[in-house]
Amino acid sequence: MSSSPVRNRRSDARRSRAAILDAAVQILDAQPDAGMETIAAAAGVTRQTVYAHFPSREQLLLAVADRITEEVVAAIDAIEPQAGPATDALLRLLDASKQAAHRYPALLQRISALPISPQADHDRHSPVTDRIGQVIERGQQTGEFDDRLPLGWLVAATVKLAHSASEEQQAGRMSGQEAEHALRTSVLRMLGAAPEDGSSCSQ
Repeated sequence: MSSSPVRNRRSDARRSRAAILDAAVQILDAQPDAGMETIAAAAGVTRQTVYAHFPSREQLLLAVADRITEEVVAAIDAIEPQAGPATDALLRLLDASKQAAHRYPALLQRISALPISPQADHDRHSPVTDRIGQVIERGQQTGEFDDRLPLGWLVAATVKLAHSASEEQQAGRMSGQEAEHALRTSVLRMLGAAPEDGSSCSQ
């Protein structure tokens, strides 16, 4: 039985949208000011097709942000954060999310400048923060992490520390190795966990 015309159109639309987003991620990271025509050509569609899916450049960038978030989530899930000690899992998670997000440094900087409401930003990042929260909560339950501070606060602080490490590296104030060490040390101390060298976190 052949597919219905409606089903075929929907399938074509999904493929076009995916092709546009794939092209936009690659092109806008290398050429932040590239126009819709450039993206359309790379995606193999017309300029009108791009605008049919994304009526404005801002909407395209927001969809690109969602696509990058999906990549970060996939990278996190691939390292199986539910496996092994929570401390090791959290460090693997931070490394995986950094590697995934840092594929598009210029694009992420452009997206961060968009006028996005705090709630919309929270919703976009919730798949990542949910996974961080699950690992931290597991560590609190096993005694690896201090359970005296609210989980939500610890998740938010972990994300802020990760952003700070990235910003320091991008600004050239820290090397990649220095930023990674500072992030790992700061997060483990905040959580009351044993540092990577096995020495005490308490002073």
